[in-house]
Amino acid sequence: MIRNDQELAVSRGRVAKLERLLEDLRRTARPEEWPALSSGYRLEIERMQGEILDYLVRSAPDAKRTTAA
Repeated sequence: MIRNDQELAVSRGRVAKLERLLEDLRRTARPEEWPALSSGYRLEIERMQGEILDYLVRSAPDAKRTTAA
């Protein structure tokens, strides 16, 4: 679970790194091995993206709420 903006930045960096690794593997993997190689990366990226979205949609505890006039 992401608890602050610093952890958000770290999580985004990890997602980007996993995406780059997956992209590199895509170029070198044999077609018959691709489903097995890619599935773990995909699951981890999706899990982390879910955590990022969960954090972003939670209201910030110290945020001042404004109303539109």
